[in-house]
Amino acid sequence: MDNIAHHVPRMAHRQPQTLAIVQPIGMLHQGRLPYRHFTFQELHRETDRLALGLEKIGLRRGMRTVLMVPPSLEFYALTFALFKLGAVIVLIDPGMGVKNLGVCLKEADPVAFIGVPKAHLGRVLLGWARSSIKLCVTVGYRMGWEGVTLEQVRRGARMKEPYRMAETAAADQAAILFTSGSTGVAKGVVATHSIFANQLEMLRGLYHIEPGEIDLPTFPLFGLFAPALGITAVIPQMDPTRPAHVNPQRIIAAIHHFGVTNLFGSPALIQRVGRYGEAHGVKLPTLRRVISAGAPVPASAIARFCSLLNDGVQVHTPYGATEALPVSSIGSAEILGETAQRTAQGGGVCVGRPVPGMLAKIIRTTDEPIAQWQDELEVSPGEIGEITVAGTGVTTSYFNRPQSTVLAKIADGHGGVYHRMGDLGYFDPQGRLWFCGRKAHRVITPEAIYYTIPCEGVFNAHAAVYRTALVGVPRAGVMKPVLCVEREKGTSLSGAQLRAELLQLGAAHPHTRAIQTILFHPSFPVDIRHNAKIFREKLATWAATKLSAGAP
Repeated sequence: MDNIAHHVPRMAHRQPQTLAIVQPIGMLHQGRLPYRHFTFQELHRETDRLALGLEKIGLRRGMRTVLMVPPSLEFYALTFALFKLGAVIVLIDPGMGVKNLGVCLKEADPVAFIGVPKAHLGRVLLGWARSSIKLCVTVGYRMGWEGVTLEQVRRGARMKEPYRMAETAAADQAAILFTSGSTGVAKGVVATHSIFANQLEMLRGLYHIEPGEIDLPTFPLFGLFAPALGITAVIPQMDPTRPAHVNPQRIIAAIHHFGVTNLFGSPALIQRVGRYGEAHGVKLPTLRRVISAGAPVPASAIARFCSLLNDGVQVHTPYGATEALPVSSIGSAEILGETAQRTAQGGGVCVGRPVPGMLAKIIRTTDEPIAQWQDELEVSPGEIGEITVAGTGVTTSYFNRPQSTVLAKIADGHGGVYHRMGDLGYFDPQGRLWFCGRKAHRVITPEAIYYTIPCEGVFNAHAAVYRTALVGVPRAGVMKPVLCVEREKGTSLSGAQLRAELLQLGAAHPHTRAIQTILFHPSFPVDIRHNAKIFREKLATWAATKLSAGAP
């Protein structure tokens, strides 16, 4: 059986008293950090109880169920209870905004809604999925709306024997995961039980994760793998939708107090914690590995965080997407020892070699759908094209969006698909994959095509630059490449001097030589999911306004 919840009773048998989920509930005081917890045995019993209780109120296998509960013991217990029941969990990132939430919920056409009071208040006032929702469960105090509370669900389950888990098949839907839509409309990725099972095994093998380890998953979805891997998940004290604003002291305190061995964080979190740690001489000796994903991680941020770790411990940067994960991975030793130099020269960002079970190929760049795979689609070695991926960790469709599925999937002729990542890149002679930016972000001018990441890498190498973003701005009927720059805080260089030095850097490389327009932005807008990916569409609008106002 491929159901990921099958690992819960297995771990409860193997290591019943080991902590499965830990939720800190206060500040560190006199060396103590108060917390709530589930052991693996307790997690198994609670998920059995909730699965039975949800079944008693009418929830059935296959019913699409929205889960809007922040990271907590209740979030993990409900997730695995729903998996045990065989329901299809609908997860929507709350950071995408109220308007987008409503669109996603309408498309998901859910039957059940489980959420905290704030989520139910939004559902009632804004009419989210009003026509389809039949069952409501409130995690917390129910303020007059229909349904029951989680405590009532729990009390309604009179356990006489262990809950009989649904016999799910590999191809059965397990979840609908809505992506942020940062470069387009938010889409519900259909994840089957086999997808979760395959991703779990790939992550286990790729990073050699062992039962008994302790994980601090600062991206909640990744934390769902922890109990299945037999490792303890410590819920971080942070807003997962705002990792760039995390309190680094709380992250560091949790790592020290619980002896965390594995940290998963977005580049924004790695930047913030690394800067604090470097400034205050912090060391994190218990960490065996750090994993950062969601956007390219600057080599400077990787080097800074590595200074907090023991010798030989690496920061790993896997590449992938909700639709295909993981595709490839690379460690900090290879990045800092070799590939970072090529990035600074405009070679893009190396994301490593494809992981076992995943096949990546580079095809010619087009915005048109491709129905059937043909070998002629592939470009020459070293040529930039769109990254496509096939394998056991690749999803096959979007929910209720057939046109999006057509645009993103290519039938492989054997019953499977290649997923078009929407990213551009190439393979080097060593078989490593290099990321060159989103396809939608390339800047096409009459003279050349500019790829964002290779261009920005040249300018990001300047010590006074925090980050840059290349955008296209229409001027006199043609597209003009414009470099937006966010400066490092505290830099003493004037804008005029920095502009001159950046132009000089660009002049040294043929692919950046024609970028002559540089605008300084106080703080880049970032996407709604990771707070790490630059929101280039907003920047392009800002740049157009600045140029129209006469900016140089």
